[in-house]
Amino acid sequence: MNALAVKGLCKRYPAFSLENVSFSVPEGAVMGFIGRNGAGKSTTLKALLGLVHPDAGEVTVLGKSFREEEQSIKERIGVVLGGIDFYPKKKVRLLSDVTRRFYGNWQEEKYRHYLNLFGIDQEKRVDQLSTGMRVKYMIALALSHDARLLILDEPTSGLDPVSRDELTELLRRIAADGQRSVLFSTHITSDLEKCASHITFIQEGRLQRSDTLAGFMAHYADLGSTLEEIIVAAERRPYDADAII
Repeated sequence: MNALAVKGLCKRYPAFSLENVSFSVPEGAVMGFIGRNGAGKSTTLKALLGLVHPDAGEVTVLGKSFREEEQSIKERIGVVLGGIDFYPKKKVRLLSDVTRRFYGNWQEEKYRHYLNLFGIDQEKRVDQLSTGMRVKYMIALALSHDARLLILDEPTSGLDPVSRDELTELLRRIAADGQRSVLFSTHITSDLEKCASHITFIQEGRLQRSDTLAGFMAHYADLGSTLEEIIVAAERRPYDADAII
């Protein structure tokens, strides 16, 4: 069973369109979602989560229709769309107290484990946390209610190299048991080479390829030997909206 299946997802704005995006995240996979800024990564994530209303498409999470069983599905997924930027004067402890009320399967032991792992002080106010620590705190919350699927938007942005390395290793370990899966968008391709098992590439609102990391690299071998070389070359050559490159 796929942890996530997206079929024919569309969202149209006056200056941008997400057109017929389809891909799936297998159970136990760490899928990197890549493309240049403005390619449609965040729009795709928000549309599949119902944060913006898609014009068309179907989303299935853990075998269930997101449209029909949104509430129960949200109990089984963890979502991080950037660092926490609300209630800046409130203490971390208070925000955690509020968050745990929304999850019937909240696991306090796991929550405290991740706080210790990330070095987060619950008595600090949100505005006393660095950008990287805010992201880590949101990830700690996402991992504390037995989420089967993690959806992360630019989770390593703003982190120092050591913290990025720790986070990519954590994502790899999360999926290693085959029971949990990760989908995360990023423009830092070197992070993907450390932990991703699959890659999905979007360009100007249209999906270009979704494959295993090895399959993706083999398909674009003529463009370069690293993900960064491949994406730079793919973005620089003429774009054909009707062709899958």
